Amino acid sequence: MNDFITRYSYGGDEFIFVEMSEDMNLEVNFQAMAITEKLKKKNIPGVLDICPSNASYMVRYNPDELAADDLINELKQLESSVENLDDVVINSRLVDVPVLFEDPWTHEAVMQFRDRHQDPESTDIEYAARINGYDSKEEFIEAITGSPFLVSMIGFVPGLPFCFQIVPREKQIEVPKYVRPRTFTPERCFGFGGGFSVVYPVQGAGGYQMFGISATPVFDKEQKLPDFQESMVFPRQGDIFRYRSVSREEYDAIREQVEAGTFEYRKKEFQFKPDDVLKDPDAFSQEVLRRLYND
Repeated sequence: MNDFITRYSYGGDEFIFVEMSEDMNLEVNFQAMAITEKLKKKNIPGVLDICPSNASYMVRYNPDELAADDLINELKQLESSVENLDDVVINSRLVDVPVLFEDPWTHEAVMQFRDRHQDPESTDIEYAARINGYDSKEEFIEAITGSPFLVSMIGFVPGLPFCFQIVPREKQIEVPKYVRPRTFTPERCFGFGGGFSVVYPVQGAGGYQMFGISATPVFDKEQKLPDFQESMVFPRQGDIFRYRSVSREEYDAIREQVEAGTFEYRKKEFQFKPDDVLKDPDAFSQEVLRRLYND
């Protein structure tokens, strides 16, 4: 149960920042998702942009058309309308995301920055497995791939999906970020920081633990691939990603399809209610896997 009292803050003359919780949990994320979706559908004159996040959201508005306090009152009414989430339905996609764990390119980056890591004597995945109580890297990878992840927000850089695993709270994987940020992270690196997994859309700096590399892009500036025709960013808030461990041979085959411009994600349209997840996350996860691979 979230006992946090929502904070509404003014951000200069054009922004309202709404903090719904100090920590991320699925219930709060669903509430923020529902509020921002309802706000979008209301199409209120003066609302310019809506930016949902993990446990908060921000609204940009035109103060010449809409008073800040009027907007806050509207947001409070929307919050009240989604308190129990009973009438909330989330339009989602189930997506298979193939990941090559401990790939040579990410491993090279891992070894390059050991001086910035909590445990310079181990790799990122060895360290993460140990502090989460797993006896081996293999068991740890099974825990990551065994249950799907909810795309809780898009951000940091364009197209980066923050993903929160759909498991009971006691099973959540958590790892700290690097002690000092790296100056290099490979494109499509599969990383983990705090309770979130990510796929880095482009090469750049970073601080999350690096476990492997996605065979598939989440960002396509040229929009050459079929999945990117409507947007250069593939992930959407509310999507459910299943990270699937693949061999080097399958990874190379997928990369050939990507380079040829023919690759399409294995995906299925999916609707669900937050209560389906919150009541029994394990059962929901198994239903997701069944629908994605067997239906």
